Amino acid sequence: MSAREKKLADLGYPMDRRPPENTVIDQVAVLGQTVYVSGFVPFDLDKLTSKGKVPSQVSVEEATQAAALCAANGLRAVAAKVGLDKIERVIRVTGYVNTDADFTDCHLVINGATNLIKQVFGDEAGRHARTALGMGQLPLGTSVEVEMILQLKG
Repeated sequence: MSAREKKLADLGYPMDRRPPENTVIDQVAVLGQTVYVSGFVPFDLDKLTSKGKVPSQVSVEEATQAAALCAANGLRAVAAKVGLDKIERVIRVTGYVNTDADFTDCHLVINGATNLIKQVFGDEAGRHARTALGMGQLPLGTSVEVEMILQLKG
């Protein structure tokens, strides 16, 4: 287990709890030095842990924790495909929040993903460009979804 994988596990996201592989798409696709991570929702193994609109059905705090779990699931998939120790840096994170029409704090929810990523990769390699969007609906009615783009070490 790499130092980054150990850090992720120490933060409460053990490597053996990632969602099952998807048979329709690649969860992680590599093109040259770029790693594209599909959108992950907050599954703990096969259980969706956060479902509903933010903030009327899911609190901002719960959605923020769900965003961290989404990021952890993406990182677990990267670890399985290429290894977290082979990542030079995180380039971009896009977060989608299933929101009520007047909710404007999506960036606070996606901070859950950003903060976890920075804890795992450190301030320099973990610093990334980011977009946080409010959506009318997400797959399975989940409260949040997170995707990433990473750079492999040369």
